Amino acid sequence: MQTFTGTLQPGAQFDLSTQIAGRLDDLKVDLGDTVRQGQVLALLDDDKYRFEVEQAKAELEVARANLAEAESSLAIRRREYERAEQLRKQRVASEAELDSARAEYQAQQARVRVASAQVAQKQAALMGAELMLSYTVIRADWQDNDHTRVVGERYTDEGTYLSANTPIVSIVRIDTLIAVAYVSERDYPHLSVGRHVEVTADAIPERAFSGRLVRLAPVVSEASRQARMEIAVDNPDMILKPGMFVRLETEMDRSDDACIVPRTALVERPGRRALYTVDLETGTARYVLVETGVETRDLVEIRRPPLDGFVVTLGQHLLSDGAPILVPAGLEADGKKQGSAPYSDMPGGGPSQ
Repeated sequence: MQTFTGTLQPGAQFDLSTQIAGRLDDLKVDLGDTVRQGQVLALLDDDKYRFEVEQAKAELEVARANLAEAESSLAIRRREYERAEQLRKQRVASEAELDSARAEYQAQQARVRVASAQVAQKQAALMGAELMLSYTVIRADWQDNDHTRVVGERYTDEGTYLSANTPIVSIVRIDTLIAVAYVSERDYPHLSVGRHVEVTADAIPERAFSGRLVRLAPVVSEASRQARMEIAVDNPDMILKPGMFVRLETEMDRSDDACIVPRTALVERPGRRALYTVDLETGTARYVLVETGVETRDLVEIRRPPLDGFVVTLGQHLLSDGAPILVPAGLEADGKKQGSAPYSDMPGGGPSQ
């Protein structure tokens, strides 16, 4: 097992802000209140925006009346043009009179198009005014509508004039929290997304919480040589709170027949790790390069090569490959009788004199 320390963060968090400027008339929630998807949380003074909606409606009616008048005039100009065409064919009207009627008809067509565009413009202005009015009602809105949230912080008070995009309250999800911790480059290869994590908090020592590793950074920081990991922590009764210090315990790679030695047995050099084993037949030390696996503060897994015999755990700085060592008689007898052992606290010694 390996233990990490971390800090709890909300499962999700966002600031609910105004989209328009206005005085805050009514703030319906306070710190710690539970909120639901779509719930009205605040109201802005809407007098100005209601006036703008009514004004836009009136301007739209004027534009529609102008369009109706233009369309009526167009019908008259069309009939006059058609009459001029008939009279011209009967050689009653002159070419100039026909041209004049045609020009009036085409000009009125243009006036109708202008009036129609003005109606569309006023309709858009009304929609914009109604949209601005809707912004005076501030609702809780998020993608995941299966969960309630809580008010994590309140930033302002009723009666305050707010500019656009001013935060009013912070909305957080705490039925699931995220524990943020950092893993060393040595332990990083032994973790994977989906791994179960047991979470404990100093503030609630009598209880353990279930967690799952959900994100593991793909890079290791050059400064700290650590990578960020995030653990989703189940918190159905919301007893855990964002900001709490937690301990995270997870099982690293598991091997039921792992070869384990004390960390003190390792001889570390740049780019390689080794240890000394004992050849009981010759009474000498043997220098063995090793590949390590899972590590804790005190123990290290040796993955390769398979170890046979005893391992020197103290005094390695006095040894070299093939150096004779003093093997206690009882230890030598036990080694010949039992075969290999994982390790022994047998100190190394200098060459026999």
